[in-house]
Amino acid sequence: MIEFFLNAYQDVSTTHIILEFIAFVFGILSVWYARQENILVYPTGLIATIISVYLLFIAGYLGDMMINGYFTIMSIYGWYKWSRKTEDSDNLPITRTNNREKLIGIGLFFITIFVVFGIYKVFDYEINTDNYIDIVASGIFFTGMWYMANKKIENWILWIIGDIIVTPLYAYRGLGMLSLQYLIFTILAISAYLEWRKILNKSNLQL
Repeated sequence: MIEFFLNAYQDVSTTHIILEFIAFVFGILSVWYARQENILVYPTGLIATIISVYLLFIAGYLGDMMINGYFTIMSIYGWYKWSRKTEDSDNLPITRTNNREKLIGIGLFFITIFVVFGIYKVFDYEINTDNYIDIVASGIFFTGMWYMANKKIENWILWIIGDIIVTPLYAYRGLGMLSLQYLIFTILAISAYLEWRKILNKSNLQL
């Protein structure tokens, strides 16, 4: 297993390895802060996603690059949303999605799939099996990030599904550090879902 990960970095520059490691660390910190409902999820996430956009652009993985580009934009939006004060509270509360938000999520998922697929076609990239998996994961992550920005507990369900999909995908592509990162993301996302559910149930009992 260790040899598998090390072999992927034999012909990679030191700069690339350092950048991937920084993205790895700050990506995990971001998910950890999200679990704690800490606004630092966004500045740490921005560092990770900006670096990832660059690395994935160089590698030619457009779908993954778009995911992280969107994460960058949504991190700014989420930072704004989480820092706003509501009429009833100093913080945006954790809630479940209503029917309207579920429909928006479904719409975001399919729009993302069509857009990413279209970009592959526009840039005349060959679409292989792993790219189709990448496209579906993009739709899941796009929706999950929007739900997270609005503190919808369902965001963690989507993160868990998406992380499980891309963990072996990155390993297959030789991006060992990112694969390990998403494996850790999966564990943290499960823990975060349980934590947010506990907070949500507690707040519902107080109503």
